[in-house]
Amino acid sequence: MNTLVFLLLALVSAGTHDQVSGTEKITGLYGETVVIPCNRGDPPPRDLMFIKWKYEKDDGSAGDLLIVQANSGQPTVQSTDDYADRVSIDDKYSLLISQASLKDQKTFTCMVVSGTNLMEYPVLVVIYKKPSSVTLMDKSDVLQKDKLTSVGTCVAADANPAAKITWTKNRKPLVVDGKVTITPSMKLDPATGLSTTSSTLQYAATKEDVDSVFACVSTHVLTNQTIDLGPFPIHYPSEKVSLEITSKVSIIEGDNVTLKCHADGNPPPSSFFFYLKGQKILVENSDNYTLNGISREASGEYKCSLADDEKMQASQSISVSYLDLSLSLSGQVVKTVGDTLSVSVDKSSSGEPKVSWTKNGKAVSQPEFSKLTYADSGVYVCEAVLSGIVQHQSFELVVEGKPVIKSLTKLRAADAKHKVLSCEAEGVPEPRFQWSVNHTGEDIFYNNGKATHKITMEPRENLTVSCTVSNKLGEDVRTINVSSVFKEKNENQGSREDFQDQSKLIVGVVVGLLVIAAVVGLFYWLYMKNRRQGSWKTGEKEMGTSEESKKLEENNHTV
Repeated sequence: MNTLVFLLLALVSAGTHDQVSGTEKITGLYGETVVIPCNRGDPPPRDLMFIKWKYEKDDGSAGDLLIVQANSGQPTVQSTDDYADRVSIDDKYSLLISQASLKDQKTFTCMVVSGTNLMEYPVLVVIYKKPSSVTLMDKSDVLQKDKLTSVGTCVAADANPAAKITWTKNRKPLVVDGKVTITPSMKLDPATGLSTTSSTLQYAATKEDVDSVFACVSTHVLTNQTIDLGPFPIHYPSEKVSLEITSKVSIIEGDNVTLKCHADGNPPPSSFFFYLKGQKILVENSDNYTLNGISREASGEYKCSLADDEKMQASQSISVSYLDLSLSLSGQVVKTVGDTLSVSVDKSSSGEPKVSWTKNGKAVSQPEFSKLTYADSGVYVCEAVLSGIVQHQSFELVVEGKPVIKSLTKLRAADAKHKVLSCEAEGVPEPRFQWSVNHTGEDIFYNNGKATHKITMEPRENLTVSCTVSNKLGEDVRTINVSSVFKEKNENQGSREDFQDQSKLIVGVVVGLLVIAAVVGLFYWLYMKNRRQGSWKTGEKEMGTSEESKKLEENNHTV
């Protein structure tokens, strides 16, 4: 039996065999243990004698790895090269190769020898390794508008098979065109056989790319990795310059006005020329220039330009609002009652202001008087408003005149023992009152040139009382007759007694006349009655004789 085994071994070593099955392909991981099944892991034949593993050398010759006899369980390593320490076999007769490398990418054959047959099962081994790292190198800080600029270089190192690198913008693949240039490269490590893939992107940006997100994508059979690179700031030269006036809605004389020059380039320019009424001023590391306390003469056109390109410029006109106000009258103006008065307003302004007047805080029209009165006195304020500017000018009008008494009256007090004298006058300054009699009380009122002075007195005899009013301009006097309160009392009592006597006399006369009329009537009635009775007896006519009628008339007249 041993003789037969050695004979078969000799035949195997000589490369002879009866059948060779189709080649199977498996993959292993770099640095890991590769498991290569024999006959896809199917059980060996019942009459198995031994199994042998061998491989194909680079020169095409066969190299022995190990052999294991049926039912022995212990393989015999036949290899004398690198595989001697790395190969082993499991209980299913699968070949185990530890620390796999790219050198293990070759065909390994499992030879199965039985009592009736000899079969070979070749297996092609492929070793995969994912990139050890995917990194970004030479990343740009900015991109240039309309100019191919390197975005960066993406590197997928030490892989097998080599990783594939692509570029995207906003998750969409970039295709090489006039704006996109992609330069790929691959480097093979001669020691390990691993590939390092790199790809450089160049991109001509636009202003719209300021928010774009660039990314490199590493694609491998074992893993995919993405590195985001954006967004990038986009640099581009200035195409337009503008000049801004930073101030209030309107510029008022005395304001601080700032000129700000703006260019649309990125990064923004940091130096500018400002052209100020014939002056050219260079401002560095700033985009503004301030005019302090601007005057009305500063109105006009202003310009600014780039310091490195004076043709790139902009201009703005500045209009300074101003308002001067003066009156022909000021301070305290003293006039005499009855005088005329007019006020003129002098305005110097950048536009037509709105002018209004007040007197003692109440709105009035512009003062114009043909005949002044005391009531015209007061504080007059002229207000002018223009573009946020407010100016005030004022004067105080004082209308003066010597005192003039308008009335002098007397009234009996409620207690009937006193009299109240009232003297009313007009005059400015406020007049002083002087009476020619002593008095016990007084009441003084003065407003708008009108003065009233009331006194209370107790006249014990008939008097002529004078009221004198005076101020620095003159005086006025008026008198009034005042009777004694005691004499008026007696006269009033006598008048009441005479009135009573006269009343009694009148009543007596009236009563007497009434009595006489009654008596006459009675006599007349009796006479007529007797006359009617006599005529009835004699049968004479009622009218009687003419003599009797005459006697009757005489009697009536006598009565």
